[in-house]
Amino acid sequence: LRQLIPVPQTLTSPLPSSHSYRGLTLVLTFLSYTSYHLSRKPISIVKSQLHPNCSTLGPNPHNDSNNTNWCSWAPFDGDNYKELFGVLDNAFLVAYAIGMFISGIFGERLPLRYYLSGGMVLSGLFTALFGLGYFWNIHVLWYFIVVQVCNGLVQTTGWPAVVACVGNWFGKGKRGLIMGIWNSHTSVGNILGSLIAGAWVSSAWGLSFVVPGIIIIAVGIICFFFLVEYPEDVDCSPPLHHVMTTSEKDPEAVTSNEGPLSLSGQSSVDHSNSPKEPAEEPEAISFLGALRIPGVVEFSLCLLFAKLVSYTFLYWLPLYIVNVAHFGAKEAGDLSTLFDVGGILGGIFAGLISDYTGGRATTCCVMLVVAAPMLFLYNHVGQNGIGTSIAMLIICGALVNGPYALITTAVSADLGTHESLKGNAKALSTVTAIIDGTGSVGAALGPLLAGLISPTGWNNVFYMLIAADVLACLLLARVVVKEARGWCGPMARQRGYVVT
Repeated sequence: LRQLIPVPQTLTSPLPSSHSYRGLTLVLTFLSYTSYHLSRKPISIVKSQLHPNCSTLGPNPHNDSNNTNWCSWAPFDGDNYKELFGVLDNAFLVAYAIGMFISGIFGERLPLRYYLSGGMVLSGLFTALFGLGYFWNIHVLWYFIVVQVCNGLVQTTGWPAVVACVGNWFGKGKRGLIMGIWNSHTSVGNILGSLIAGAWVSSAWGLSFVVPGIIIIAVGIICFFFLVEYPEDVDCSPPLHHVMTTSEKDPEAVTSNEGPLSLSGQSSVDHSNSPKEPAEEPEAISFLGALRIPGVVEFSLCLLFAKLVSYTFLYWLPLYIVNVAHFGAKEAGDLSTLFDVGGILGGIFAGLISDYTGGRATTCCVMLVVAAPMLFLYNHVGQNGIGTSIAMLIICGALVNGPYALITTAVSADLGTHESLKGNAKALSTVTAIIDGTGSVGAALGPLLAGLISPTGWNNVFYMLIAADVLACLLLARVVVKEARGWCGPMARQRGYVVT
């Protein structure tokens, strides 16, 4: 299909070199996923407005003194509002998790530009429909659940498509650092989504969804006209995914001076200079074939628990700040953006360190180990002052989102171009979808568990998050051991020992 529906050359021909196309790809995919997260964030900001503390607004104007929730938005005006919020979050996230496993398969077989742009337009439509429930005065739960389910399904078009596009243009090199910086779109989207939603949350909360919906539709249209999927489409050379020579390959641990996830074992000359012939284009990898790539299962399960923690903060942090620190809805939304500021720093730091050491899994494990006690401290002392709260939110955001960002970007791209694929680049979308789809199962469980556990006390929610962090770390133990063996080999040779 990609040969049948080519990139519109009239729009891309003025760009002079592959460097320009790489920059354009980074900018467009950055804006794309920024808008995806921008459209997901409003629900966490609006929760506190759907069920506010009515006593702070004065007497009940309806002369019903027995109704203490007169200012809440039905059906979230009952005492079970936290459980309903959990169901609402889960409707989106379960649909997202299920759809993600299917989305990667379609992403390998359809033009990425069409697939991504169409998904963005539909995402904007369903995001706006949620907000229109305010203007249409809708008070039935099933409407909001159906909209969330549909939005969760169409939003799965985003991540496999943008990672595949970036992976097609950028080789091994400084992938961790580049994708760590690029992955800040997640936090930038959360921050912008919080600020945009906060601007209307207290006046007309429907606009908190309608405006982000319009934004993602606009960005999707821009991507349709300007995104270039493959270097070969504009007569550019593909990147080098394998930077080591065949003689340095260890078939068991793939141990090199870049660690066990290094993409060694292929001659770079074979794939860098020759244009891709349509007749020689490899078939897309199967789902089971992608699972057999070394490291896919371990990182997928690790991401399940890491994303559980991250998405619990994404959906529940503003409400936690309102309940514990007693801020207003807008102030809590603004303060919660500091968690995403930390996420930007953590993603860049994780990518830089993993590039330098070659240890993707080790970098993730260290950050996860440190995150557990920091979450405990934030829950107990994080609200002791505005300065302490700001510092703890940034630190926790960096430690929680750093491993999440590294796995969903550089690790996914590494595994999607793994040496065992023998140069087949038609696995990026499927591998990315498997890893992020498994992580999305945790993303669905986290907010749901938070909704069920929070009535028993916020302390129990944080104990659940700490346990998830520990489990995420343990699941990477085998890959960490392989990385350690990869480092020990060169060190032993330098000291004169024989390594067998």
